[in-house]
Amino acid sequence: MWRDESVTHQVAHRSVREIWVLLDNADAVHGLYYFFMHGLFSVWDGGLVTLRLPSVLAVSAAAALVGLTAFRLAGRRAGVLSGLVFAATPEVQMYAQEGRSYAMVCASVALATYLLARSLTEASGRVGVLYGCAVLAAGWLHVFAALALAAHGITVALSRKTPRLRRSWPVAAACAFVGLVPLVLFSMGQSGQVSWIGGPKPREWFEIAAVALVAVLCARYLASGHAVVARLALPLAVVPTAVLLLAAVHEPMYVDRYVLFTDIGFSLLVGTTLSGLLTSASARAPLRSRAARSAAVAAVAVSVVLALTPVTLQMRTPDSRKDDVTAIADAVRQVSAPGDGVVFAPARRREWRLSHPDEFAGLVDLALMTSPQASATLQGVELPAAEIRRRMGSTDRIVVLSDPPGQPEDAFEQEAVKREVLRTEFHECSRTQVKGAQVTLYSRSKSCGERPHGD
Repeated sequence: MWRDESVTHQVAHRSVREIWVLLDNADAVHGLYYFFMHGLFSVWDGGLVTLRLPSVLAVSAAAALVGLTAFRLAGRRAGVLSGLVFAATPEVQMYAQEGRSYAMVCASVALATYLLARSLTEASGRVGVLYGCAVLAAGWLHVFAALALAAHGITVALSRKTPRLRRSWPVAAACAFVGLVPLVLFSMGQSGQVSWIGGPKPREWFEIAAVALVAVLCARYLASGHAVVARLALPLAVVPTAVLLLAAVHEPMYVDRYVLFTDIGFSLLVGTTLSGLLTSASARAPLRSRAARSAAVAAVAVSVVLALTPVTLQMRTPDSRKDDVTAIADAVRQVSAPGDGVVFAPARRREWRLSHPDEFAGLVDLALMTSPQASATLQGVELPAAEIRRRMGSTDRIVVLSDPPGQPEDAFEQEAVKREVLRTEFHECSRTQVKGAQVTLYSRSKSCGERPHGD
């Protein structure tokens, strides 16, 4: 578990009323997901399995829907290949095993895309209603899913041979958008929660450009044989990311997981292109060489799987996350003793404690004034700086949980006081580096006091 999953875990274990009050202060964009996870944990509290199983199932459903979409528009082989490309994409695999909402968002957009594909080939009012519901569900799971509407709108505008769709889609899209307006307006008041996002790094620009280039090349190839796939998939693969990047000129808000659903469009393009290449190669090949070509295709497939294996294995280790909450809790247990104080610097790292309370049992949170549940916040409310100074000054040993070296220090008065007291009144006894954090034991005495219970 890492800190974002820890948020899901601890919020889902609050009461319905506590979650509702929390959303008034923070994380309104994840509200529906938190209520869903609360219901699931109420039925079955299986720890990490319960936390992550919805994402596993959601990506499985999304892969099936990607396959069905390509199958409907371009045939069975295109469907199989598109579904496999989606399932093999490293980014998709990453969020298939994470206890957050992004996989469920992706599945909802995949359903909406499949329903739109059906609307391109058949006239049905029921499909339009289901489409609007799918988009609405995606948006309530995460508001940026509304960007799929912009991509789908381009698809509809380019589909000149379906006048009924061009009349019905705006109605379904408008209903979905109206249903999202309350969440959009309310979540704008919590925009400070994404103030940590910086502009895209050079590596991200390169990755985005590479994906866009492949998508455009595939769309050009499909324009002659499967233009409907190109019209459906290219906007979905490119437009949501482009919108977030353009918005970043004013206020950075691009994070790859926010637009995970763009992999649906990318997979449709690549899978259908591969199907077309195989079909054309088979048509040109003499009968006696088809077995050799099949063997070559199989060899290429095996090579791709082997090339991706190191990436997919690394994604299943704690090193693939920003931090490791479990390892942090173990480190605290090893160096602490009952009655020690504990300080989180910065305060938002209190999240590391909330999903592992047993490892912190007996420690006194010196800076905490009001608990997360009582204050309807994610990490609680801290005491004024003067009171933090007094409480730290009356303690002999303090376990400090902080970010790794090199991270910028918060300038808040409470954080400055924590650093000053530790620097002027305490001696460092030990420092343990774990993934994404460091656990430091301080003592007033150079002897560092009694031995911790973890020894």
